[in-house]
Amino acid sequence: MADRDRDEEGRARNARPRDGLGRPLPYGSPGVERAPEGVVRTPDETVREAQRLLDEGKPFHAHEVLEDAWKSGPDDERELWRGLAQLAVGVTHAARGNPTGAAALLRRGADNIEGYAATPPHGIDIAGLLDWARTLAAGLGGHRGHRGHSTPPSAADIAPKLR
Repeated sequence: MADRDRDEEGRARNARPRDGLGRPLPYGSPGVERAPEGVVRTPDETVREAQRLLDEGKPFHAHEVLEDAWKSGPDDERELWRGLAQLAVGVTHAARGNPTGAAALLRRGADNIEGYAATPPHGIDIAGLLDWARTLAAGLGGHRGHRGHSTPPSAADIAPKLR
């Protein structure tokens, strides 16, 4: 059995470099710097960092930032951050060419943030995100390239605005 990559605590962690969509690259390849895990940020810092990564076409990395907020934030905001992380993963799947998985995650993420629509926290545009997610989920699969093959959309082109 081959040795597995492990972190400082001995937990299995894949140390292979990754591209902007989180796909593993061969060892030694230049990859996109990964967002450090377990960082506690203010809600404003979380939204700004996630938006920066989404705008750069790095939804997988934005999901990691949002996941940190989901895991470290207050219980009453857990579904908010979880839903936003799911929206970022939906963009990841769409850009990777998995429209079915993308649509499912976009719908799930929208369902999780919908309860915050009446009083949107932290300046997050819940209504706009709900419209964006449901519209994108409904329209996925319509991207056709040459010879009828599906052409995935660019992550940066379909990324939402969180505020």
